[in-house]
Amino acid sequence: MQRIGVLKRIALKNRRNPGSGKRRPSRPPNSVRVSPVIAMSSTVRSTCVAIFFASFLITSLSTVLASESDHKYQPDESVTLWVNKVGPYNNPQETYNYYSLPFCHPSGHSAHKWGGLGEVLGGNELIDSQIEIKFQKNVERTTICQLELDEPNVKQFKDAIENGYWFEFFMDDLPLWGFVGELHPEKNSNNVKHVLYTHKNIIIKYNKDQIIHVNLTQENLRPLEVGKTLDMTYAVKWISTNVTFARRFDIYLDYPFFEHQIHWFSIFNSFMMVIFLTGLVSMILMRTLRNDYAKYAREDDDLETLERDVSEESGWKLVHGDVFRPPRNLVLLSAVVGTGAQLALLVLLVIILAIVGMLYVGRGAIVTTFIVCYALTSSISGYVSAGMYSRNGGKNWIKSMIFTASLFPFLCFGIGFILNTIAIFYGSLAAIPFGTMVVVFVIWAFISFPLALLGTVIGRNWSGAPNNPCRVKTIPRPIPEKKWYLTPSVVSMMGGLLPFGSIFIEMYFVFTSFWNYKVYYVYGFMLLVFLILIIVTVCVTIVGAYFLLNAENYHWQWTSFFSAASTAVYVYFYSIYYYYVKTKMSGFFQTSFYFGYTLMFCLGLGILCGAVGYLGSNLFVRRIYRNIKCD
Repeated sequence: MQRIGVLKRIALKNRRNPGSGKRRPSRPPNSVRVSPVIAMSSTVRSTCVAIFFASFLITSLSTVLASESDHKYQPDESVTLWVNKVGPYNNPQETYNYYSLPFCHPSGHSAHKWGGLGEVLGGNELIDSQIEIKFQKNVERTTICQLELDEPNVKQFKDAIENGYWFEFFMDDLPLWGFVGELHPEKNSNNVKHVLYTHKNIIIKYNKDQIIHVNLTQENLRPLEVGKTLDMTYAVKWISTNVTFARRFDIYLDYPFFEHQIHWFSIFNSFMMVIFLTGLVSMILMRTLRNDYAKYAREDDDLETLERDVSEESGWKLVHGDVFRPPRNLVLLSAVVGTGAQLALLVLLVIILAIVGMLYVGRGAIVTTFIVCYALTSSISGYVSAGMYSRNGGKNWIKSMIFTASLFPFLCFGIGFILNTIAIFYGSLAAIPFGTMVVVFVIWAFISFPLALLGTVIGRNWSGAPNNPCRVKTIPRPIPEKKWYLTPSVVSMMGGLLPFGSIFIEMYFVFTSFWNYKVYYVYGFMLLVFLILIIVTVCVTIVGAYFLLNAENYHWQWTSFFSAASTAVYVYFYSIYYYYVKTKMSGFFQTSFYFGYTLMFCLGLGILCGAVGYLGSNLFVRRIYRNIKCD
């Protein structure tokens, strides 16, 4: 949910009031059995329904994106100014309806503009301001309304000014920002005076019949005094420009910040880490496999060679009868591995779509694309999970399928439910309407779940046959005591350090864009960092699994998962540092949303990395045990 905003670029000088976040204006009134036997025919019907809904969603999404790219006006044609939200500048998620403050309300019924699922989840509610603006027609100072200041109105405005409230408008899908007012120190006194902006200058640049850029400046500061009446006015000025429509969004992109030298250096540093780790893993593979091939190629062994070979049968070779023993909590492990494989493909797909389609331009387009793509890739999680579950001897595949299909969505739902309850209590636009919840549930129930079922059926039949290189012994081998740094818990926690180091700089840019009003547009960087993260994660978990097996500990499955998933733990620790050092957020509302959203992100990241680590370690373990003599 990217917050579009570059308040430094408008004529507001990026002011922040020292009292922000300490007081709240009065809140506005509140607006707002799976059958155990599933036939293949029902699976086909469910899949057809899923394809129908998927086609509908893709068509809707493409329609929304198409409407964003061709806004043309005739001279004197009406141009709508949409008011959106208002809230503390330092608290990006704490937003309220613009008319929750006693601004001039439009007369009669005002039209609302709904831009799609992602826009609603992003906390946007666009309302027609009914301010008269016509294409290429300048407007001199004109009165919008006369604002009567009674005691409740003055109190609300003063609270908003003390908290550094800013507002957001949209015109032709381009944002405008401004502050509600200012705090002015009184002469010969330590007191401050609350003053309200009463005049808005709207400057619109156009190229032929299309709007290219909009800007808002404010003036005429008036003190807030009970009993007075203020004239709220506006003016509009049209200026011709040569900038093309395709490049009209460039002014909102902070090139010096995102394309700073440190960003390029971080990519180079991560790339060098990849070379080092891949070299280390290649050395381990070459050393172990070369020795094994040489050993098994000898036909005549004398006594000395035999004794040397017996002495070499140690470490990872001794646990060949237990290394493919089914892990504990197989249902849970197969569910998280399947979900992580889906998330890895999903992130790659969304990044590519963002690069190709410039999704950052549309309000909520990234969120909408993520939800739709998650539903459409659900068959991946079912396929991977069911194949892994069946190969390890699992029998209750329906339970595994339901757990896989609902694990990540219900984790997000649980966190979202708590945050939504807080947003409803505060009367914030961040509260998700009930209708939107129903839409999200329908997407999961009629697209995601049937596709997960289809993937499960295919996975059980195509990749569910056991294919372990070594037979599992009946009696588990005792695990000897080893030094503390070879225990699974230490290997798990240490495994996340290098993957976190490879994405550390990028996390700063992602956090800054999400929490500090910057548009993240460098998805090419994100693609490179994501690929580096995948490679580093696989290499680190392979090395960790190798050390663990050398310590004669054959419980490598969960250790490989947690070794990679611990990357998310370090990201969450970094988010705590970022909150206290890099932001000026305050208040229970914003704090809960910051750490709630971050927890949701880290859960997804942990499941993704854990699945990648497990799958990489699984290939490695099968590869090395394929070349030894199993009894």
